[in-house]
Amino acid sequence: MIWDKLEKPIMALAPIADVTDAAFRRIIAKYSKVPNGTPYVTWTEFTSADGLVLAPAEGRKKLLKNLEYSESERPIVAQFFTSSPENMKKAAKLALELGFDGVDINMGCPDRSVEKQGAGASLMKNIELARELVRAAKKGAGILPVSIKIRTGYNKPELEKWLPEILEEEVAVVAIHARTRKEMSKAPARWEYVMRAVKIRNASGKNTLILGNGDVKNLEEANMRIIETGCNGVMLGRAIFGNPWLFSGQPKPPVEERLRVLVEHAKLFEELFDGHKNFTVMKKHFKAYVADFDGAGDLRARLMGANNTKEVEKIVSDILSI
Repeated sequence: MIWDKLEKPIMALAPIADVTDAAFRRIIAKYSKVPNGTPYVTWTEFTSADGLVLAPAEGRKKLLKNLEYSESERPIVAQFFTSSPENMKKAAKLALELGFDGVDINMGCPDRSVEKQGAGASLMKNIELARELVRAAKKGAGILPVSIKIRTGYNKPELEKWLPEILEEEVAVVAIHARTRKEMSKAPARWEYVMRAVKIRNASGKNTLILGNGDVKNLEEANMRIIETGCNGVMLGRAIFGNPWLFSGQPKPPVEERLRVLVEHAKLFEELFDGHKNFTVMKKHFKAYVADFDGAGDLRARLMGANNTKEVEKIVSDILSI
């Protein structure tokens, strides 16, 4: 099992819709997996298990784009959301067939459209269904380990209520976003609840790994949180924006290198997703790459008007030749 083989503590790339797609993951793999860099594990963007099973051929083809990956991105976990145990089983079986290293169930997404389906964060209000989904995923996943990503609670922290039940299902990993669904990302992450989750896990006698998630800016802070809480690793999300060098432990390179990687990222995005994703998705990355240097605001404004990679390359080329 991949979790047994990973060097501890574990650093994980959080799944972020329209951010941690195959293009960005490949860029991260290229610039973070340097000699002596930090070993880490990646997650796909969350994908609808219902869509994979029930959508017409064209819709399913579009969803399968979320599950494309390269060998450089390993170890990689496929994340799904659903409220249907049967569809979860079939999606997990697909992950096995596609060669993933693990299967993850999203139980923390606060998106209203996801919750209306009885999936995502709404599962914290229906722990029996959450357990059914884990059992179904295990049936479909075969040899692949099953994990979950969840929050501390729905309206208030309720680890004591749901965590012991989830642990009974012998999940490999519980990644805990240290906020409630109600708090969204508006309140500071409360890492004391990650510490509490570790204590609950220890008392249970289970071997489930606990990963903490929320507001961690770099590897140094991640290691501090691990020491502070006793968790087995940290999942980093927003810290990766504009910083594919994050897991290398190295500082961001000079502006010129960042801009060259921005162009490389845009080219790879267009290569992989032309006809599947709108190029505007890249613009949230432009904001992150182009920051903290003189003239960043003007350059960002120009890039935000770009419609394709050629235009991005021309804008950046003009800047670098000044």
